[in-house]
Amino acid sequence: MPDKKHIHLIGICGTAMASLAGLLQLQGHRVTGSDQAAYPPMSDLLRQLGIPIAEPFSEANLQPAPDLIVVGNAISRGNPEVEFMLDQHIPFTSLARLIHDEFIRGHESLVVAGTHGKTTTTSMLAWIYEVASRHQPALAPSFLIGGVAENFGTSFRLGNGSPFIIEGDEYDTAFFDKGPKFMHYFPDALILTHVEFDHADIYADLAAVKTAFKRLVNLVPRRGRIVAFDGSENVSECLSHAFCNVDRYGFRQDSTWRLTDLRFEHGASHWRVLRSGAPWAELTLPMAGEHNALNATAAAALAAGQGIPAEAIAEALASFRSVRRRLEVRAEIDGITIIDDFAHHPTAIRETLRALRSAWPRRRLWAVLEPRSNTLRRNVFERELVDSLSLADQVILASVFHSEKIPAAERLHPENVISALQKSGRDAALLENADAIVTNLTPRLEPGDVVAILSNGGFDGIYEKLPAALRQRSPHD
Repeated sequence: MPDKKHIHLIGICGTAMASLAGLLQLQGHRVTGSDQAAYPPMSDLLRQLGIPIAEPFSEANLQPAPDLIVVGNAISRGNPEVEFMLDQHIPFTSLARLIHDEFIRGHESLVVAGTHGKTTTTSMLAWIYEVASRHQPALAPSFLIGGVAENFGTSFRLGNGSPFIIEGDEYDTAFFDKGPKFMHYFPDALILTHVEFDHADIYADLAAVKTAFKRLVNLVPRRGRIVAFDGSENVSECLSHAFCNVDRYGFRQDSTWRLTDLRFEHGASHWRVLRSGAPWAELTLPMAGEHNALNATAAAALAAGQGIPAEAIAEALASFRSVRRRLEVRAEIDGITIIDDFAHHPTAIRETLRALRSAWPRRRLWAVLEPRSNTLRRNVFERELVDSLSLADQVILASVFHSEKIPAAERLHPENVISALQKSGRDAALLENADAIVTNLTPRLEPGDVVAILSNGGFDGIYEKLPAALRQRSPHD
């Protein structure tokens, strides 16, 4: 868009939509947006940027008409702004299409995709390029991440270099484009972390998920590269018809990038990486968890393959500061540690709890879960959810978020999860909401406890309510 325009984003408080709003503002456009109700953290970011948010959705938000409307993927027909937009023939597009046309085109497209780990891995890759650009300014990255990267304090940036680093989301694009967002990003190089069944609201089964990732792999040109996890048969299947070079990373002896001697000390991870069997680097990451070491190795492998020196990669990972809502310590009160983690799938819950065990091996671990994602709200992974939560010493489960919106035959029954946990010897309880959980949990917590609050949403303010309740406890309790 050579001219500066008025661009309006419907559903602006989504993580990617708010990030796009920031990128468009950096280009000099006038940006407005709307949502049913503004909610943090992205509402806070938008206010800091001075981008107005209209609440709720209304035809009045589009008068006078903007030059272009970006429709978020959570927005459906029947939304008053969508109906007015269509009636008035206001030009519109999707987030993914606009990102490609305005920001990726003409740049080196580096895409991080996979069912798990892509937000953290994208943040790691962006930080590696940022550190490397101190000596090679042409590497200064632009990026869009599905979370706030702590090293940057933001989820987006326009850099002066050639790389555009983006998290490749497999979720659908818009009501008028039901394909995955990542099909618009045309990667020159791709990281593929995991492929599992997820997003049960839009994918019928694992085969449908694999088809989406196979199509992504098919977009990488012959001159491109793919860096892919070595521990998944699903990933291997998706790579089977790749036309470019493929490097595998993980723990297998025949992998191009092999992790060895992995150990955890004082909340940090240390390991060596062999490249094609030869010593390549010793890496340190100030985060716990095998999954985080794998994510870091994936980012390191892609960066090294693009020509970034091992020394710059090691320096960047040693100073990496994580992503908000990924094993984020929200409070430490009277020796009790409260962790916020963006849990959306049983595998993610499992890896989070394993990481917390490695960081605090001798402390009592609580898992407090809100089944909120479109996958967790369904019964498709009920057994896997029980297995994942069994890694905690104590489990509290909230009611299913908006359970009435899930067909009864598909709905998760949390009482079944609690019963199975109790039969396995776990102390587990089902409590309706955040207030009930805080009331029940506060008097039971003791110094040394670690409380993992697991949700991909706001969980009715529990992240603020529980610390507040702990601070109000009598010192004699």
